[in-house]
Amino acid sequence: MSEENKATQTEEKKNFLEEIIEDDLASGRIDHVQTRFPPEPNGYLHLGHAKSICLNFGLAQKYGGKTNLRYDDTNPTKEDTEYVDSIKEDIKWLGFQWDKECYASDYFDQLYEWAEELIKRGLAYVDDQTQEEISKGRGTVETPGVNSPWRDRSIEENLRLFREMKAGKYADGEKVLRAKIDMASPNMMFRDPLLYRIKHATHHRTGDKWCIYPMYDFTHGQCDSIEHITHSICTLEFDVHRPLYDWFIKTLGIYPSHQYEFARLNLTYTLMSKRKLLELVQKGIVSGWDDPRMPTLCGVRRRGYTPQAIKMFCEKIGVSKRDQLMDIQLLEWCVRQDLNARSNRYMVVQDPLKVTITNWEPGKVEWFDCPLNPAEPDGAKRCVPFTGELYIEKADFMEDAPKKFFRLKPGGEVRLKYTYIVKCEEVVKDAEGNVVELKCSYDPSTHPGNGEWRSVKGTIHWVSTAYAKPVELRLYDRLFTQPDMGSIPEGHDYKEYLNPDSLKVVTAYAEPDLLADKSGIAVQFERSGYFFKDPDSTPEKVVFNKTASLKDSYKPE
Repeated sequence: MSEENKATQTEEKKNFLEEIIEDDLASGRIDHVQTRFPPEPNGYLHLGHAKSICLNFGLAQKYGGKTNLRYDDTNPTKEDTEYVDSIKEDIKWLGFQWDKECYASDYFDQLYEWAEELIKRGLAYVDDQTQEEISKGRGTVETPGVNSPWRDRSIEENLRLFREMKAGKYADGEKVLRAKIDMASPNMMFRDPLLYRIKHATHHRTGDKWCIYPMYDFTHGQCDSIEHITHSICTLEFDVHRPLYDWFIKTLGIYPSHQYEFARLNLTYTLMSKRKLLELVQKGIVSGWDDPRMPTLCGVRRRGYTPQAIKMFCEKIGVSKRDQLMDIQLLEWCVRQDLNARSNRYMVVQDPLKVTITNWEPGKVEWFDCPLNPAEPDGAKRCVPFTGELYIEKADFMEDAPKKFFRLKPGGEVRLKYTYIVKCEEVVKDAEGNVVELKCSYDPSTHPGNGEWRSVKGTIHWVSTAYAKPVELRLYDRLFTQPDMGSIPEGHDYKEYLNPDSLKVVTAYAEPDLLADKSGIAVQFERSGYFFKDPDSTPEKVVFNKTASLKDSYKPE
C-alpha cells in the first residue's frame, strides 16, 4: 500500500459540519470561524445543551476561531438572572470559555430600527387580530392563508401604531407587528410571521424600557449577523426556520450569517424539555434543578458525573442530521471509563453482617497501607485499620451455598481484601433464625507480603466495626420507567412513567479515610460502584450520591 493511501486511511473522519467549515475556509467564503452558543435563560442547561456546547466551542477551537455566549433573552416573563448565572457556571464546568458575553437585549435598539425599516419599505404591518384569528388565518399545508384585514394599512399608519406600541399605549395581545411576505407561500413560516408582540413585563436587564419584544425569528439571525457569526449551528427543529432566517438577512442587506442544523440529543429514560423539568421542580417531584436524577448539568454534576465523561459521551455520539434515541447506558459507560482511571478506592459496607475473629488478640489494631488507585500501586496510600470485629456484606455469606459460591460459607475460606484469609467456624442466629454474626478464625501466615502465600477463590471487602464511619448513601436510579419518553401516547401524562424507586436512602459503614478524601471527584466503593460526596454533607452527617454502578454488560459499538 502506498504512503498516500495509508495517510488517507488514517485521516481523521470528519463530520458534516467540519466538512462545511473546511470547504468555507478553502473557498475563501470566510477567513475565520465564529460560532455562538445561544441559550434562553429560562431554565438550567441539560445534557442536550452539553452536546451543543461541545459542538459550538469544539468546532471554533479546532479551526482557531472563537465562540460567543449569547443569551436569547426576549421573553421577560420566563427569564431570570438565576438562570444566566447557572449557564455560565455550567459552561465553565465543561471546560470552555466564551469570547464575548452577549445578550439579544443588547441589540433591542438595532432590531427596532430594522423593524421600522421594514415598515417604511412596505414589508411589515401592525395587525389588530387576536392570536387565535392570526393562527386560523394562516391556513394549512394544503390550503393558503387569508390576508389580515389590517394588511394594507398605510406605511404612515403602521409607523404610528408601532411607535405607540413601543410607547406602551396598548395592552398585551392587543396588537402585533407582522412581516408582509406571502400568505399563500408553501412554506408556512413565510405567511406573514410575527415580528413583535406586546409584553408589559420587567426585563432582567433592560427593566421597563421596553414593553414590546421581538420574536425568535426576528432576533436570532440578525443577532448572528451583528456578531458576524460564520456558522450558526442549531438543532433540527429549526430547519424550517432557516429560509426565514435567510430572508431577513438578505432583505435587510446585513452580514450573511448561515444556519446549519444537527440532530438534537434524545436519551433513553430521560426528558429534555425545560418546561417539563421546571414542572418537576415546581411540584416537588424532585428536590430541585440539581437533583441528581435530573438530566441538568448541575444535576449530573451533583451526581458525580465529570466534564471529561460528558465530553467523551458527546464525542462518541457524534454529529448527524438524523434524530436518534441514544442509550443512556453509553453515558454511564463513559462515566465509568473516566472514573475507573482516576477515582480513589475505599471499602464501604452497605448491608452489614458482623464477623468476630476468634483468635485475634483482644484490643489489637493492625493498620494496612492500601493503594488509593490500583493503577498506581506505588502511588498514594490510605491506612485501613484491622481489628477483631468487622462488618462484611450480608450478601457475601450464604449458609446453604451452591457449589460455585466462592464467598463466605460455613467451613469456607475467603480473603478479606488487603489482609488475611479467614475461615467461618460458627454461625450465630437470633431467635427468629436470622444470621446475626459469624465467628471466624484468621490465618496469620497469610498476611500479604509475609510468610507463605496461598490463594482462595473468594476475596471480599470489609470494615472494622470500631473504626467504621456511618455515612448516608442516596442510591439513584432512572427517573422514568419508559425508555423512549418522546413516544408517550397522546393523552398520557409523562408523570405516569415516574419511577417510584428512583431514590433509596440507606446507611452504610465506611473505612475512616473516606471522610478525608479531597480528590474532588467520585470515589469507588470497592466491589460496589462510584459515589460522590453531596454538598449537603456536614461533619455530623456525610452523604454520598451513587454516581454509577461498578460494572455493566453494556458495550459501546
